[in-house]
Amino acid sequence: SVDTLIENAKQAFHQWRKIDVEDRAGILIESLERIKDRFFEIAYATMHTTGQGYMMAFQASGPHAADRALEAVAAGYEELKRFPSGVIWDKPMGKYNIKLDKEWRAVPKGIGLVIGCSTFPTWNSVPGIYASLITGNPVLVKPHPGAVLPIAIFVAEIQKVLVENNLAPNICQLAVDSYDKMISKDLAEHKDVKVIDFTGNSEFGSYLEKLEGKAVFTEKTGVNSAIIDSVDDVDKVAANLAFSLTLYSGQMCTAPQNFYIPKDGINTPNGKVSFDEFAQKLVDNINGLVDNPKAGPFVLGTIQNKRTCDRVDEAKKIGGKVWLESRSIENPMFKNARISTPVLIEVDATDKEKFSKELFGPIGLLIKTNDTDHSIALAKEMALNHGAISCGAYTNDPDVKEKIADEMALAATPVSFNLVGGIYMNQNAGFSDFHVTGGNPAGNASFTNPEYVVKRFTWVGHREPAKV
Repeated sequence: SVDTLIENAKQAFHQWRKIDVEDRAGILIESLERIKDRFFEIAYATMHTTGQGYMMAFQASGPHAADRALEAVAAGYEELKRFPSGVIWDKPMGKYNIKLDKEWRAVPKGIGLVIGCSTFPTWNSVPGIYASLITGNPVLVKPHPGAVLPIAIFVAEIQKVLVENNLAPNICQLAVDSYDKMISKDLAEHKDVKVIDFTGNSEFGSYLEKLEGKAVFTEKTGVNSAIIDSVDDVDKVAANLAFSLTLYSGQMCTAPQNFYIPKDGINTPNGKVSFDEFAQKLVDNINGLVDNPKAGPFVLGTIQNKRTCDRVDEAKKIGGKVWLESRSIENPMFKNARISTPVLIEVDATDKEKFSKELFGPIGLLIKTNDTDHSIALAKEMALNHGAISCGAYTNDPDVKEKIADEMALAATPVSFNLVGGIYMNQNAGFSDFHVTGGNPAGNASFTNPEYVVKRFTWVGHREPAKV
């Protein structure tokens, strides 16, 4: 029950907060070493709860999630060691000096709550778990009821290492609920919960952000853009963007949705490529990927939530030319899996209401703009008003590149320029990519900048006359 979870955490708090930061870091890193031995189990658990293909499930829920966890430990350690634990303060007063012993303590805020999502149950959750733990806070892990097992494995290994070090396993607890009796609000509103991490829809995230007396870190929905100005190899660009949209059936918070293409076409070394030509190249690349029996079912994965399938079916009602209809294909390993391939729809730039919200899933909108400046302005507007987590851009003009970088930076949106080959705008790495910036409506926090950890504890100083 909620009361039992809270009481367990309160008791564990006073044990965990007194553990030295070096020991906390060692315990947490050891838990990641143990989790490494369960990466394959976590991969299969992720496959069968989220619908991700095996390769993505292994990478994202295993080593890449552990990267993010380790990153949070390192960031927390750095901030906790930023100031000395004690010094002698010496103030000359003429004939004598005033000397004080001063000490500073990093005091954790209290119980942390991590509310998981259904599509990336470990990757999106472990940064908050480990950031709160390294800063001395006990943690309640509230997974999405549709994706419990992957993160439960993480919690199990954390608890094992805690017990081996003669510490309470309830320093990190799994708070499981069901669809018909969810406990997220009960936990979030509890007076003893002081830190909240959340990944999910904007409505619930905004509710959490308004709760008083709590440090809240959110990743919510956004409208991600791809700006196409000029390219060196149009076929490689079309292939890259087609894969980005198809990967995990567009169920990634970083997947592109709005493709801004000038009505007069795209500049290439071989002349202009028209809007229609580029649209057809996207269609051909998506079909080529989807129809490849060794790639399609595994790149697409399956649809985690049936409402996403419904959203894809309804997309053709948006209005505009349908360049590619969504269809279902069969996964030979899982014949009953629900699979939706991407749908591509042409939209005029004047129809803003059609592309001014996130359409979660494999839905691509090809937006015909007046020119690249118009494309940039629309992408920036979408990010400022509705949030964005990623942006792709293609240009071989240095001035245009700088304009895109500057304008999208003002909208707190990172840009991936001219990606081709095996790297995609969807992908964010631990230690070098800030995932979400916290600067637009897509979320108020970032993996993993200093603000992500310093709000989880408070510096408190004590002083007394020095004895020397």
